[in-house]
Amino acid sequence: MAVESTFWLALLGMALASFACRISGFLLMGYVAITPCVEAALKSIPISVMVGIVTPAATAGKLPELLALLAVGLVMKLVRNDLAAAVAGAATVAVARWLT
Repeated sequence: MAVESTFWLALLGMALASFACRISGFLLMGYVAITPCVEAALKSIPISVMVGIVTPAATAGKLPELLALLAVGLVMKLVRNDLAAAVAGAATVAVARWLT
């Protein structure tokens, strides 16, 4: 099955746009003074991204996603490790979807 050249062109365009966003943020932050307020804002970005990802799934109310939220909450309470909580949530969703 041949892939059209427009696909490769679109893929290259998206990759370049993604890279440009990442590198411009890195370069522009060299001109920003890191005050306590800016540092607090930068530290809150990961949790903000996670809330943005999780909120649509949580409001949908499907059982695998709700079980995953419960697993993430429990792991965070017990282990206090973001990575372990994310892995637990992803594993819970995978197992719950596989079983249903």
